[in-house]
Amino acid sequence: MCRHIAYLGPETPLGRILMEPAHSLVHQSWSPERQASGTVNADGFGVGWYAPGDPVPARYRRAGPIWADLSFADLARVVRSGAVLAAVRDATLAGADAEAAAAPFTAGRWLFSHNGAVAGWPDSAAPLMSALPPVELLTLEARTDSAFVWALVLHRLRAGDDPGQALGETVRQLAGAAPASRLNLLLTDGVTIAATAWGDSLWYRTEPGRSTVVASEPYDDDPLWQEVPDRTVLTASRAGVLLAPPADPASSPTLDSARAGGPPSSKEPCT
Repeated sequence: MCRHIAYLGPETPLGRILMEPAHSLVHQSWSPERQASGTVNADGFGVGWYAPGDPVPARYRRAGPIWADLSFADLARVVRSGAVLAAVRDATLAGADAEAAAAPFTAGRWLFSHNGAVAGWPDSAAPLMSALPPVELLTLEARTDSAFVWALVLHRLRAGDDPGQALGETVRQLAGAAPASRLNLLLTDGVTIAATAWGDSLWYRTEPGRSTVVASEPYDDDPLWQEVPDRTVLTASRAGVLLAPPADPASSPTLDSARAGGPPSSKEPCT
Protein backbone atom coordinates (compact mmCIF):
# COMPACT_ATOMS: atom_id res chain seq x y z
CA MET A 1 0.00 0.00 0.00
CA CYS A 2 0.94 3.67 -0.13
CA ARG A 3 -0.12 7.13 0.97
CA HIS A 4 -0.64 9.95 -1.49
CA ILE A 5 -1.78 13.56 -1.70
CA ALA A 6 -2.68 16.16 -4.33
CA TYR A 7 -2.89 19.93 -3.80
CA LEU A 8 -4.32 22.79 -5.87
CA GLY A 9 -4.11 26.30 -4.50
CA PRO A 10 -1.89 29.35 -4.04
CA GLU A 11 1.81 28.84 -4.70
CA THR A 12 3.48 27.51 -1.57
CA PRO A 13 6.72 25.68 -0.71
CA LEU A 14 6.43 21.92 -1.18
CA GLY A 15 7.56 21.43 2.40
CA ARG A 16 4.57 23.34 3.75
CA ILE A 17 2.28 20.69 2.26
CA LEU A 18 4.40 17.56 2.52
CA MET A 19 6.63 18.02 5.58
CA GLU A 20 5.46 20.71 8.01
CA PRO A 21 1.95 19.53 9.06
CA ALA A 22 1.74 17.43 12.23
CA HIS A 23 0.61 14.37 10.27
CA SER A 24 2.29 15.21 6.96
CA LEU A 25 2.99 12.77 4.14
CA VAL A 26 6.51 12.38 5.54
CA HIS A 27 5.05 11.41 8.93
CA GLN A 28 2.63 9.01 7.21
CA SER A 29 5.60 7.28 5.58
CA TRP A 30 6.53 5.74 8.95
CA SER A 31 3.32 6.18 10.98
CA PRO A 32 0.12 6.15 8.91
CA GLU A 33 -3.09 6.22 10.95
CA ARG A 34 -5.68 4.99 8.46
CA GLN A 35 -3.80 2.69 6.10
CA ALA A 36 -5.76 -0.48 5.30
CA SER A 37 -2.72 -2.67 4.61
CA GLY A 38 0.94 -2.39 5.61
CA THR A 39 2.51 -0.23 8.29
CA VAL A 40 5.58 1.52 6.86
CA ASN A 41 5.92 3.26 3.48
CA ALA A 42 9.67 3.08 3.03
CA ASP A 43 10.03 1.57 -0.47
CA GLY A 44 10.31 4.79 -2.42
CA PHE A 45 8.61 8.13 -2.86
CA GLY A 46 7.96 10.74 -5.49
CA VAL A 47 6.77 14.30 -5.90
CA GLY A 48 5.47 16.01 -9.03
CA TRP A 49 4.74 19.72 -9.30
CA TYR A 50 3.86 22.38 -11.87
CA ALA A 51 5.66 25.64 -12.53
CA PRO A 52 3.70 28.72 -13.65
CA GLY A 53 3.15 28.79 -17.39
CA ASP A 54 4.43 25.24 -17.95
CA PRO A 55 1.79 22.49 -18.32
CA VAL A 56 4.37 19.69 -18.07
CA PRO A 57 5.19 18.83 -14.44
CA ALA A 58 8.61 18.37 -12.89
CA ARG A 59 9.18 15.15 -10.97
CA TYR A 60 11.54 13.97 -8.23
CA ARG A 61 11.59 10.25 -7.27
CA ARG A 62 13.79 8.00 -5.17
CA ALA A 63 13.82 4.31 -4.27
CA GLY A 64 14.41 4.87 -0.54
CA PRO A 65 12.29 6.35 2.25
CA ILE A 66 11.38 10.00 2.05
CA TRP A 67 12.61 10.70 5.60
CA ALA A 68 16.16 9.65 4.65
CA ASP A 69 16.51 11.99 1.65
CA LEU A 70 18.15 15.17 2.93
CA SER A 71 18.34 16.56 -0.60
CA PHE A 72 14.56 16.45 -0.90
CA ALA A 73 14.14 18.21 2.44
CA ASP A 74 16.27 21.08 1.13
CA LEU A 75 14.49 21.13 -2.23
CA ALA A 76 11.06 21.15 -0.55
CA ARG A 77 12.06 24.18 1.50
CA VAL A 78 12.55 26.43 -1.54
CA VAL A 79 10.55 24.99 -4.47
CA ARG A 80 7.09 26.56 -4.70
CA SER A 81 4.06 25.40 -6.65
CA GLY A 82 0.30 25.80 -6.83
CA ALA A 83 -0.26 22.22 -7.98
CA VAL A 84 1.41 19.16 -6.44
CA LEU A 85 0.99 15.37 -6.35
CA ALA A 86 3.16 13.24 -4.06
CA ALA A 87 3.25 9.65 -2.78
CA VAL A 88 5.16 7.35 -0.45
CA ARG A 89 5.34 3.64 -1.28
CA ASP A 90 4.98 0.34 0.54
CA ALA A 91 5.94 -2.14 -2.18
CA THR A 92 4.44 -5.60 -2.54
CA LEU A 93 7.92 -6.75 -3.57
CA ALA A 94 10.47 -4.49 -1.91
CA GLY A 95 13.05 -3.17 -4.35
CA ALA A 96 11.15 -4.20 -7.47
CA ASP A 97 12.07 -1.76 -10.26
CA ALA A 98 13.39 0.68 -7.63
CA GLU A 99 12.83 4.35 -8.51
CA ALA A 100 10.90 3.53 -11.70
CA ALA A 101 8.12 1.96 -9.62
CA ALA A 102 7.62 5.00 -7.38
CA ALA A 103 4.67 7.29 -8.02
CA PRO A 104 3.88 9.68 -9.44
CA PHE A 105 3.85 8.23 -12.92
CA THR A 106 3.68 10.85 -15.63
CA ALA A 107 2.86 11.44 -19.28
CA GLY A 108 2.51 14.87 -20.84
CA ARG A 109 0.59 17.09 -18.42
CA TRP A 110 -0.58 14.21 -16.17
CA LEU A 111 0.63 12.97 -12.78
CA PHE A 112 -0.77 9.69 -11.38
CA SER A 113 -0.56 7.58 -8.23
CA HIS A 114 -2.07 4.24 -7.16
CA ASN A 115 -2.60 3.50 -3.48
CA GLY A 116 -3.42 -0.20 -3.26
CA ALA A 117 -2.78 -3.48 -5.02
CA VAL A 118 -4.28 -5.51 -7.85
CA ALA A 119 -5.19 -8.83 -6.23
CA GLY A 120 -3.59 -11.83 -7.89
CA TRP A 121 -1.19 -9.70 -9.93
CA PRO A 122 -0.09 -10.38 -12.64
CA ASP A 123 -2.27 -13.38 -13.53
CA SER A 124 -5.55 -11.64 -12.68
CA ALA A 125 -4.74 -8.74 -15.00
CA ALA A 126 -3.82 -10.90 -18.00
CA PRO A 127 -7.31 -10.71 -19.57
CA LEU A 128 -7.14 -6.91 -19.48
CA MET A 129 -3.85 -6.66 -21.32
CA SER A 130 -5.60 -7.02 -24.67
CA ALA A 131 -7.22 -3.62 -24.00
CA LEU A 132 -3.83 -1.97 -24.57
CA PRO A 133 -1.87 -1.73 -27.81
CA PRO A 134 1.35 -3.83 -27.63
CA VAL A 135 3.54 -0.73 -27.68
CA GLU A 136 1.89 0.54 -24.49
CA LEU A 137 2.60 -2.75 -22.73
CA LEU A 138 6.20 -2.76 -23.95
CA THR A 139 6.79 0.76 -22.67
CA LEU A 140 5.44 0.32 -19.12
CA GLU A 141 7.57 2.39 -16.77
CA ALA A 142 7.87 -0.51 -14.31
CA ARG A 143 6.83 -4.16 -14.04
CA THR A 144 4.31 -3.46 -11.30
CA ASP A 145 0.56 -3.47 -10.94
CA SER A 146 0.54 0.31 -10.42
CA ALA A 147 2.37 0.91 -13.71
CA PHE A 148 -0.17 -1.29 -15.48
CA VAL A 149 -3.08 0.54 -13.83
CA TRP A 150 -1.56 3.82 -15.05
CA ALA A 151 -1.33 2.42 -18.58
CA LEU A 152 -5.05 1.59 -18.51
CA VAL A 153 -5.94 5.06 -17.25
CA LEU A 154 -3.67 6.82 -19.73
CA HIS A 155 -5.12 4.79 -22.61
CA ARG A 156 -8.59 6.07 -21.69
CA LEU A 157 -7.40 9.66 -21.33
CA ARG A 158 -5.82 9.51 -24.78
CA ALA A 159 -9.08 8.09 -26.15
CA GLY A 160 -10.94 11.16 -24.90
CA ASP A 161 -12.31 10.16 -21.50
CA ASP A 162 -12.41 12.94 -18.93
CA PRO A 163 -10.36 12.28 -15.78
CA GLY A 164 -13.25 11.03 -13.65
CA GLN A 165 -14.46 8.69 -16.38
CA ALA A 166 -10.95 7.37 -17.01
CA LEU A 167 -10.46 6.50 -13.33
CA GLY A 168 -13.98 5.20 -12.76
CA GLU A 169 -14.01 2.89 -15.76
CA THR A 170 -10.49 1.63 -15.02
CA VAL A 171 -11.51 0.77 -11.44
CA ARG A 172 -14.63 -1.05 -12.63
CA GLN A 173 -12.56 -3.00 -15.16
CA LEU A 174 -9.91 -4.01 -12.63
CA ALA A 175 -12.41 -4.80 -9.88
CA GLY A 176 -14.24 -7.10 -12.28
CA ALA A 177 -11.07 -9.00 -13.08
CA ALA A 178 -9.65 -8.99 -9.54
CA PRO A 179 -12.47 -8.31 -7.04
CA ALA A 180 -10.28 -8.14 -3.92
CA SER A 181 -8.16 -5.32 -5.34
CA ARG A 182 -7.57 -2.03 -3.53
CA LEU A 183 -7.81 0.74 -6.09
CA ASN A 184 -7.41 4.23 -4.69
CA LEU A 185 -6.23 6.21 -7.71
CA LEU A 186 -5.13 9.85 -7.83
CA LEU A 187 -4.69 11.96 -10.98
CA THR A 188 -4.01 15.62 -11.73
CA ASP A 189 -3.14 17.85 -14.66
CA GLY A 190 -2.31 20.82 -12.45
CA VAL A 191 -5.81 22.28 -12.93
CA THR A 192 -8.11 19.51 -11.74
CA ILE A 193 -7.84 16.46 -9.47
CA ALA A 194 -9.59 13.13 -9.94
CA ALA A 195 -9.44 10.30 -7.42
CA THR A 196 -11.14 7.06 -6.41
CA ALA A 197 -11.84 5.58 -2.99
CA TRP A 198 -11.85 1.80 -3.38
CA GLY A 199 -10.62 -0.30 -0.50
CA ASP A 200 -8.71 2.32 1.49
CA SER A 201 -9.17 5.74 3.05
CA LEU A 202 -9.51 8.98 1.09
CA TRP A 203 -10.17 12.49 2.42
CA TYR A 204 -10.48 15.99 1.01
CA ARG A 205 -10.26 19.53 2.31
CA THR A 206 -11.46 22.52 0.30
CA GLU A 207 -11.61 26.29 0.76
CA PRO A 208 -13.82 27.48 -2.14
CA GLY A 209 -12.02 29.55 -4.70
CA ARG A 210 -8.70 29.13 -2.90
CA SER A 211 -7.44 25.58 -2.44
CA THR A 212 -8.35 21.90 -2.51
CA VAL A 213 -6.38 19.00 -1.03
CA VAL A 214 -7.15 15.33 -1.66
CA ALA A 215 -5.21 12.84 0.47
CA SER A 216 -5.15 9.30 1.79
CA GLU A 217 -5.59 10.75 5.25
CA PRO A 218 -5.74 14.23 6.83
CA TYR A 219 -2.41 15.89 7.53
CA ASP A 220 -3.79 17.91 10.47
CA ASP A 221 -6.87 18.29 12.69
CA ASP A 222 -8.60 20.97 10.61
CA PRO A 223 -12.40 20.38 10.74
CA LEU A 224 -12.63 21.12 7.00
CA TRP A 225 -11.43 17.59 6.23
CA GLN A 226 -14.19 15.31 4.89
CA GLU A 227 -13.96 11.56 4.34
CA VAL A 228 -14.83 10.20 0.91
CA PRO A 229 -17.15 7.16 1.00
CA ASP A 230 -15.77 3.89 -0.32
CA ARG A 231 -16.63 3.06 -3.96
CA THR A 232 -16.61 6.73 -4.99
CA VAL A 233 -15.07 8.83 -7.75
CA LEU A 234 -14.02 12.32 -6.71
CA THR A 235 -13.36 15.18 -9.11
CA ALA A 236 -12.14 18.55 -7.88
CA SER A 237 -10.61 21.91 -8.67
CA ARG A 238 -9.82 24.94 -6.55
CA ALA A 239 -13.57 25.69 -6.69
CA GLY A 240 -14.76 22.56 -4.91
CA VAL A 241 -15.36 18.83 -4.98
CA LEU A 242 -17.80 16.49 -6.74
CA LEU A 243 -18.49 12.91 -5.62
CA ALA A 244 -20.13 10.21 -7.77
CA PRO A 245 -20.35 6.41 -8.09
CA PRO A 246 -17.66 4.81 -10.28
CA ALA A 247 -20.26 3.44 -12.71
CA ASP A 248 -20.77 6.92 -14.14
CA PRO A 249 -18.65 9.68 -12.59
CA ALA A 250 -20.52 12.36 -14.56
CA SER A 251 -24.03 11.47 -13.39
CA SER A 252 -25.89 12.30 -10.18
CA PRO A 253 -22.90 13.74 -8.32
CA THR A 254 -23.12 14.99 -4.78
CA LEU A 255 -21.49 18.33 -4.17
CA ASP A 256 -20.22 19.82 -0.98
CA SER A 257 -22.11 22.97 -1.97
CA ALA A 258 -21.41 24.86 1.23
CA ARG A 259 -17.72 24.62 0.49
CA ALA A 260 -17.80 24.58 -3.31
CA GLY A 261 -19.76 27.79 -3.48
CA GLY A 262 -22.47 26.79 -5.93
CA PRO A 263 -25.20 24.36 -6.91
CA PRO A 264 -24.46 20.74 -7.95
CA SER A 265 -23.17 20.42 -11.48
CA SER A 266 -21.92 17.49 -13.53
CA LYS A 267 -19.62 19.74 -15.54
CA GLU A 268 -17.90 21.90 -12.95
CA PRO A 269 -15.23 21.70 -11.73
CA CYS A 270 -14.38 18.72 -13.95
CA THR A 271 -12.65 19.06 -17.29
